[in-house]
Amino acid sequence: MADKKIIKIYLYTRFERLWHWLQALMIICLIITGLEIHGTYQLMGFQTAVNVHNFTGLSWLIMFAFFVFWLLTTGEWKQYLPTTKRLFLVIRYYAWDIFQGKPHPVQKSKGAKHNPLQRLAYLGISALLLPVQMITGLLYYLYNDLSGALSLEILAVMHMLVALFLLNFLIIHVYMTTTGHSIFSHIAGMITGWEEIYETTKIADWETQATRKK
Repeated sequence: MADKKIIKIYLYTRFERLWHWLQALMIICLIITGLEIHGTYQLMGFQTAVNVHNFTGLSWLIMFAFFVFWLLTTGEWKQYLPTTKRLFLVIRYYAWDIFQGKPHPVQKSKGAKHNPLQRLAYLGISALLLPVQMITGLLYYLYNDLSGALSLEILAVMHMLVALFLLNFLIIHVYMTTTGHSIFSHIAGMITGWEEIYETTKIADWETQATRKK
């Protein structure tokens, strides 16, 4: 790829960037307050942690609903459709090729902001883990109004397990942001909206072909 120069393309809208950072802050806040509620440490006091946790959780639920509405009305939901095209090349890249200094096998484009592995990961989190976390959290919050129809212990265990999965994803996600052309290039892209890619006439051919089949 030495003969290919790096260019910038505008990928992320203001709404996407705002949602990304707000959701990141809310998830971090929920993890910090949730761990304190479980007695892991004492930072702001139990009752304050509960109040902050509940407010942030309900805010997250409402904003997530708006985000889903935005995805459906703008057609951006297509960015999360799973595909196996070049999937194993991407897996091999992160497992081996990246440590050999080889280029990423899939370049981003306006119609393909996420590579095949990211699509699977984001779809699984957005369509499975986040709804489970929000539903169990809401049921836990409304437990006293449900007349004991649900097991508080089961809700607590499910809520905590998904939280640990999200914490694990957050750590991996932060690491992955350092694997761009420079250590901060991906983070800069999510701040400014402009993403660095290699200049090529074959950008996202895998996505173009996949889209035509839909």
